[in-house]
Amino acid sequence: MIYYKTEEEVELIRESCLMVCKTLAYAGSLLKPGITGAEIDAKAEEFIRDNGGIPGFKGYGGFPGTLCISVNEQVVHGIPSDKEFKDGDIISLDCGVIMNDYNGDAAYTFALGDVKEETMKLLRVTKESLYRGIGQAVKGRRIGDIGYAIQDFAEKQEGYGIVRELVGHGIGKALHEDPEVPNFGRRGRGILLKENLVIAIEPMVNLKTKQVVQENDGWTIRTKDRQPSAHYEHTVVVRKNQAEILSDHSFIEEMIKTNKELKQV
Repeated sequence: MIYYKTEEEVELIRESCLMVCKTLAYAGSLLKPGITGAEIDAKAEEFIRDNGGIPGFKGYGGFPGTLCISVNEQVVHGIPSDKEFKDGDIISLDCGVIMNDYNGDAAYTFALGDVKEETMKLLRVTKESLYRGIGQAVKGRRIGDIGYAIQDFAEKQEGYGIVRELVGHGIGKALHEDPEVPNFGRRGRGILLKENLVIAIEPMVNLKTKQVVQENDGWTIRTKDRQPSAHYEHTVVVRKNQAEILSDHSFIEEMIKTNKELKQV
């Protein structure tokens, strides 16, 4: 069942998404060698609640954290832990916030310190693939056009591995709604995109193999070959001529410019 949103609902989702991105910027500003995911997660939860929101991930399906914190070869759904971050790590922070009964969702992969150029390129390509997918989220296209644009760039042109088991999704009063939004596909296939469909587009791109495995914690997904993986996500609404991005990475990217610990992607 696909729920198309009213303009009022779109604005409520936007409000939640902006709080997500402000939280990601705040959590990212804390990243430095020696700090732990658990410390950042606690601060993020406090930030969300102080600003009138509810952590959307905490307790969702039993997930223990406010943030999914996925490091290096971890793709998504990493549980915040007491392990210290180190120079050269890449750290994906994925966050959800509920405000006024509506969910917001976004993710960003941060480069801490002296990250290898090979890995930095993976981050840049993954981020670019996100915007290529968003470029297809317009009225009259199909869901396969979004996945094709991401896959064609990241996998066919750049040679990286697109994760198949995990996909983007519709979003609204529920964190995960129909339709699924794969990061791979064929042009002209899948559901027809109509105005006011709100979806989260989130490429998960691996340096080498597309294959992933689940860790014993029951949540964390990592690359099978233990090579790095990157993840970027926006929540967008389908419009007539150009998708409208409801989340806002500019909060994050302005923070990175002033943070000597982080490298600009």
